[in-house]
Amino acid sequence: MAGHSQFKNIMHRKGAQDKKRAKVFTKLIRELTTAARSGLPDAASNPRLRAAIAAAKQANMPKDTVERAIKRGAGGDEGDRYEEVRYEGYGPGGVAVIVEALTDNRNRTASDVRAAFTKAGGNLGESNSVSFMFDRLGAVEYPAGAASADAMFEAALEAGADNVESGEEGHSVTCASDALNAVRDALEAKFGAPQAARLVWKPKSSTPVDGETAGTLFRLLETLEDSDDVQNVYANFEVSDDVMARLSA
Repeated sequence: MAGHSQFKNIMHRKGAQDKKRAKVFTKLIRELTTAARSGLPDAASNPRLRAAIAAAKQANMPKDTVERAIKRGAGGDEGDRYEEVRYEGYGPGGVAVIVEALTDNRNRTASDVRAAFTKAGGNLGESNSVSFMFDRLGAVEYPAGAASADAMFEAALEAGADNVESGEEGHSVTCASDALNAVRDALEAKFGAPQAARLVWKPKSSTPVDGETAGTLFRLLETLEDSDDVQNVYANFEVSDDVMARLSA
């Protein structure tokens, strides 16, 4: 198994998602507020806001909480102004890591991210120090029951997507970053609103890590994701099924 999604699956099986419900809501509220401020506070004409609302629904966020976050963003409240920042570095085993954050205090967030890397034996690099090892893509995700694999593939191909991966956990459609809105709209017309539609960093290649290194790496990723400031974490690791099974036991 390889990549960030497998790490997320491990954490899900451990029940971490339920335990971190409040943190998930905090991150979603920041994105909703920022999305509403960055464009019109109308989901129909603001693709980023539409994606944020979809993510909030997926997390079962109460409707009034979503509406309050959008209202704050639309009102331009200075107290809710967050800055988008990207950090890049190398984790244990030379694994490349990209961290996307929304923060109201760059110094605090940079210090926390740097400390997490250092504790794990990694190091935080300069801007673009590892992003060249990833492709910036659009990703649209649907649950497995939304359509058959063939139907999703045909619709995605017609919409202009580049790849579709279907399995028990659902359908993941990827496309060029500038085609995300068009692909999402076309699929939404056929299958309804997606679970998620966003820009992601996909590794061009994977770095194999052994059991001990994987354990340290996953602790780093978990520490980063545990931060209220951090929105997304991507890494180019590859771990064998045996090691993954031991870590998720």
